[in-house]
Amino acid sequence: MSRAPLHVAPPVRPLPPALPLHEAVRRARAADPAARRVPGYVQDALAVDFSCASDDQVFGPQRTTRSDLPDPVEWAARMAHALLEVMTGARPAPQVVRWTTPEVYAVVARRGALVARRAADGRSGRRHRLTVRRVRVCEPVDGVAEAAVVVQDGPRVRAVALRLVGQDGKWRVSALQVG
Repeated sequence: MSRAPLHVAPPVRPLPPALPLHEAVRRARAADPAARRVPGYVQDALAVDFSCASDDQVFGPQRTTRSDLPDPVEWAARMAHALLEVMTGARPAPQVVRWTTPEVYAVVARRGALVARRAADGRSGRRHRLTVRRVRVCEPVDGVAEAAVVVQDGPRVRAVALRLVGQDGKWRVSALQVG
């Protein structure tokens, strides 16, 4: 049984000693006498400033550019179809929560709950199959698409307007109008 030779690494150089706060302030003022800002916290050899961004800016929803998003025409057609299914009671509302802003989701879920209550009371009409007939999309700004979708709901034709915003690598519906 053969073993590989043991490799001895050189010892790791220790970090320079941490500066006391008064010394860091003195050095900062010496470098720029006009600077009145005093560093609030100095850590070892690296000064870190956590006050530059809030938690929402760092960990909240992040804008996505158009080049990193899927085709808005196909996506708008599927999303309009799914949202109308929720509003007519054919689909549960939580299925679209990831794809809508909280404001749009609240409106769609409330409408779906109203339809479900009517169905429980026996006042519901017949459900029709929804068919997307036409989709038109314009992109006024990078990462934003506005879509007009024509949907056939049985004998009735409806218009749906959607505003899609690129967020976290996907399209999200930020505005909805159903006619």
